[in-house]
Amino acid sequence: QVQLQESGPGLVKPSQTLSLTCTVSGGSIRSGYYYWNWIRQPPGKGLEWMGAMYYSGSLYYSPSLKSRTSISRDTSKNQFTLQLSSVTPEGTAVYYCAGSDTLKTTGWVRGDGYWGQGTQVAVSS
Repeated sequence: QVQLQESGPGLVKPSQTLSLTCTVSGGSIRSGYYYWNWIRQPPGKGLEWMGAMYYSGSLYYSPSLKSRTSISRDTSKNQFTLQLSSVTPEGTAVYYCAGSDTLKTTGWVRGDGYWGQGTQVAVSS
């Protein structure tokens, strides 16, 4: 069974770059025609899709975050990473990584595909 686990700092200062890693087990991020996504949920708000990497390496980003978002991978470790630059307090959220068999930019529900448990990130000085 595919499992995902997010890791990274729980606190980031404004204007800095947020970096998170998702470690995937039970399946390869280089195969299976899967999209590997980053999604966040600010307090009291819905799920926001941030971007995804296809198993082939193709990248897809939310237009609203594209200028500040970068997704990369380390296939030797079966990990993919998120970098979000110039963060503001509005970036405070639970950040999730998720695997899906279709490219989905809206309407995410936590039951769709494979999900990590999420990691809380606060942006504060």
